[in-house]
Amino acid sequence: MYDKKLTFSKDGKFKIMQIADVQESTCVSSDTIKLISLAVREEKPDLVVFTGDQLYGLLPFFRMGNPYVNVKQTLSDIVSPLEFNNIPFAVTFGNHDCQTGVSNKEQADIYTSFSQYVGGNYRNEDDKGTYTIPLYSEDGKEILFNLYLIDSNGQSITGEYLPVSEEQIEWYKKERDALFEKTGKYVPSVVFQHIPVPEFFDVIKKVDRGTKGSVEAFRTHKNEFYTLPEDIIINGGFMYESPAIPDKNSGEFDALKDKGDVLAIFVGHDHINSFTATLDGIDLVYTQGTGFNVYGPGRNRGVRIIELDKNDLTKVTSRTVTFGSLTNDKISAPVKEFVLTHIPSSMEQVKRIAAVGIGAVCTLALGAAVYKKLKK
Repeated sequence: MYDKKLTFSKDGKFKIMQIADVQESTCVSSDTIKLISLAVREEKPDLVVFTGDQLYGLLPFFRMGNPYVNVKQTLSDIVSPLEFNNIPFAVTFGNHDCQTGVSNKEQADIYTSFSQYVGGNYRNEDDKGTYTIPLYSEDGKEILFNLYLIDSNGQSITGEYLPVSEEQIEWYKKERDALFEKTGKYVPSVVFQHIPVPEFFDVIKKVDRGTKGSVEAFRTHKNEFYTLPEDIIINGGFMYESPAIPDKNSGEFDALKDKGDVLAIFVGHDHINSFTATLDGIDLVYTQGTGFNVYGPGRNRGVRIIELDKNDLTKVTSRTVTFGSLTNDKISAPVKEFVLTHIPSSMEQVKRIAAVGIGAVCTLALGAAVYKKLKK
């Protein structure tokens, strides 16, 4: 476990790499490891933050034999480029990690066995995906910036995405106020979590069904269609599925914007979305998926680079680095990639396709019955 303070460099810089939705199986894709390895070597981040769904827990392979051993080996493979290059990394969880049969708490304990894992001031023993990481001045004496990692929880029995809880929101407020007491100011901060806050819908554009480039929304935005605003697309953003937000708004965003300390919220969860938009002074940032054993945006799978400058900590800049920008190598499993690129990205889409298919079959059956009747 990494036990040193994280500090800004002599030139006042600090670089964070966000890795979202590795979502690996027990047989980790060589392309996933290649992407992480190349990105680390190219960018040399001071810290890597995994924002959940490191594991695709629904796959049965984790439960074949000893789940704990299987999970530990997979996690070891995923973080191996960071361990090898001595890059500190931190972790929060998504909705699929605990589906392996190994709890998030147990997985956090596995992470502590890795030399570069950065733990922190956990919210409690049962929520080790929610904690703070302070970033210090070069001499390690002054807290200049703060990172909040928040476990955005998973899904209910009925499949609804759960929101960040009121208890977690209260934890954030206490941590924020404690930093104020310690430093005499609200410390500029960013939040990392897996599932986007509902307010992501406030920065995209509602359009009519059939609008070119639009995506269909589900659940609380059922039967609605959205596109990205043109200025976001011009800046390299893309959105190929609607935000899969919690079914309830617990007030997290309102709490985070209250004192002006939180400058950005970085999320993953929706593998084929990647963009930055600003709402009420907070950047809402999607990062595309990294893993090649699950659906994703082809060679645009990537990581996000977040850059801080102590000379102006009122701004957070970020950009993505993709598999395609790092290497000309072909994806190693093109047939599997073709399938993963074209499969539905959500259960709602599966249900829609199934309903359309059943409707088509029923229509054909009815037509056949009418035809036979008319022939008689």
